[in-house]
Amino acid sequence: MSALACYKSEAGERPLWDFPDGLWRREVAAYELDVQLGTDLVPTTVGRDDAPFGPGSFQWWVEDNLEDHYFTLRERPEFHDWFARLAAFDVIANNADRKAGHVLYDETRLWAIDNGLCFHEEDKLRTVIWEYAGLAVEDHLLERVHRFANGDTGDVAKWLNPSELALAQLRAHGLFENALYPEPDETSDWPPYPWPLI
Repeated sequence: MSALACYKSEAGERPLWDFPDGLWRREVAAYELDVQLGTDLVPTTVGRDDAPFGPGSFQWWVEDNLEDHYFTLRERPEFHDWFARLAAFDVIANNADRKAGHVLYDETRLWAIDNGLCFHEEDKLRTVIWEYAGLAVEDHLLERVHRFANGDTGDVAKWLNPSELALAQLRAHGLFENALYPEPDETSDWPPYPWPLI
């Protein structure tokens, strides 16, 4: 059986000043976090060492409708719970780049892609999804967040260094303890939104 996938090789990455090489590992770690939290957001993503252009990630290809994104979909009631899960996921993953275009719609369901700029050791949450700020996190999600915070990390640890994993657990612990979605940090030198927004 064969399937289309998005291949992100380390050799093809553009170097960033604030993230180390190997962003593809963070793509896989994000998928594994999604699995542990049971949030069902990220297409299946695996790491491979034997790929044509060297080590990298392979993510199940999503045939989206090429029209929709977060800003066109956020008002639809059937997606509110999915976006709430994504907002919590991005807090724990410390997603520094949740653009509206990183949400795909395949006419059946939503998917969250482009998760390579996650798990930085510094607080870097930048997202377009701030509608949930200050609202309560659903109990069923908090239960899974609590388990992750307390060590049920699954395969996430295979793709991060120990400090990155510990800080992700610390963010999960904070989300569980507060039981509220965080507010944007208006005191930071960096804006709480990515650019471009889409």
